[in-house]
Amino acid sequence: MPRLVFVKFRERWSVRQTFQWFRDHDVELPANPIQGTRLVWKIPSQSLVRDILCNPFYAGAYVWGRRPVATLLVEGRLEKRQGAMRRAEQCRVFIRDHHVGYIDWATYEENQRMTRRNSVNWQSDETMAAIRAGQGLLVGLLRCGHCGRKLHVRYWGGTGTNARYLCKGDYDDGGQYCIGFGGALVDRKLSEELLKVISRFGVEASLRAIEELSAGDAAQRAALSSKLEQLEYEAKKTFEQYDAVDARNRLAAAELERRWNERLEEIQTVKERLSSLYEKRYSLSVEEEARIRLMGENFAEIWHSDRCPPTLKKMILRTAIEEIIVRTDANKEALQFTIHWKGGAHTQLDMERPRSAIATATPMEAVEIIRRMAVRYGDDQIASVLNRLGYCTGKGKRWNQNRVGTARHNYSIPGQKRALPDPERVSLSEAARVCGVSHRTIERLVEAGLLKREQAAPRAPWEIRRADLDAEPIRRIIERLVRTGKLILEGGCPDDQPPLFVENEGDGNARHHE
Repeated sequence: MPRLVFVKFRERWSVRQTFQWFRDHDVELPANPIQGTRLVWKIPSQSLVRDILCNPFYAGAYVWGRRPVATLLVEGRLEKRQGAMRRAEQCRVFIRDHHVGYIDWATYEENQRMTRRNSVNWQSDETMAAIRAGQGLLVGLLRCGHCGRKLHVRYWGGTGTNARYLCKGDYDDGGQYCIGFGGALVDRKLSEELLKVISRFGVEASLRAIEELSAGDAAQRAALSSKLEQLEYEAKKTFEQYDAVDARNRLAAAELERRWNERLEEIQTVKERLSSLYEKRYSLSVEEEARIRLMGENFAEIWHSDRCPPTLKKMILRTAIEEIIVRTDANKEALQFTIHWKGGAHTQLDMERPRSAIATATPMEAVEIIRRMAVRYGDDQIASVLNRLGYCTGKGKRWNQNRVGTARHNYSIPGQKRALPDPERVSLSEAARVCGVSHRTIERLVEAGLLKREQAAPRAPWEIRRADLDAEPIRRIIERLVRTGKLILEGGCPDDQPPLFVENEGDGNARHHE
């Protein structure tokens, strides 16, 4: 029965999907209990499916020492600690082709690679190869020809289904994205290249589909037949024990009779399930076979129809393609693909880079504001300034934090989601708080030319140096304001213009001139 696990894994390409098939079809597998010797039939757990796929014994290899035990001296005491699971080739004893396995060693190694690629904890990037329901068809197949990293996918748009392929490059270390482009046109172009190669195999695929449909639930029937055989053996064994027991030992006889009846009931249940599966079998009619053959002949039409889900397209792509290397030209206006087919053949393909990846629709004035403000400000503050200035995105939408971040990525502008703290500069509000005065007081000091302020862009937050707040005459004016409650500006007027406020140091009275 473990053979069925390997067959379904090759169909589903995922440990979890294989486990779900057994659960959804209520197919049981034999398992040895921790205590006792009786074989137990049950729906396999996900861990059991993984253990079967990762056990080299089923591939015909004998392995010893996969979990080495080390003896350590800890605080004067000897302790045994079990190490991590080793690969079969790294064990102390590894004998390949020791016995006949369910699969060959090459299939076992390929299964391990597929399992590792599907594991979230295996890779540090976001190029998981497990087939999911996303619209991006080339996930896990694209590799950057510039830095060698795998491309990952991002979904955007109103429904979150538009795929965009990205290579992070050294962005996480403060650098730039290496390459990025929209996925719709690329998926369509490479799908056409795939159809040129596999369309001639459409008739063969349709014949295989006819064969599988005619077989019906063959896997379930095989599993139930094996379980029925085991139950009949156990029932016969239990009857022999019951028949041999001394009738005067009523307790033993009653227990054996109960066990025998349980086996008979289980046998009847399995026979009923088998009977229902055989009743559901049917032979394809001539019209159905002709329709399936027509699907094979018009493979391209079926591929582009809505009835062909993305998961099926991804499985076909990964069956035919080993990897796709993608590069951009010097001007980043074209994409160059090298398709590595299974079997060793290669295909070169060039296409114009999708316009959505170049993002030329974003106003250059807005891009320049983003570039200047991204040095210190966060994406949320930049979005607020762009909205106040009346700028919109290339699609005519209001700016927000995510859209500013996308624009920065498209134009390779370094920045951050939130503003970085600057110990040397403060905003208008922070300056008022530091000085213990109102916002208007700081504004009047700036208007009088006594305090300098900077702005990265119009309507952007003010930038005031802390050193200027502590310098003369600002410090003296603030101290006088706190002491007297009067704001007396000095040095802010030209020589040929009378000052706005004049203070009489003698009597302490101020005269105001209009």
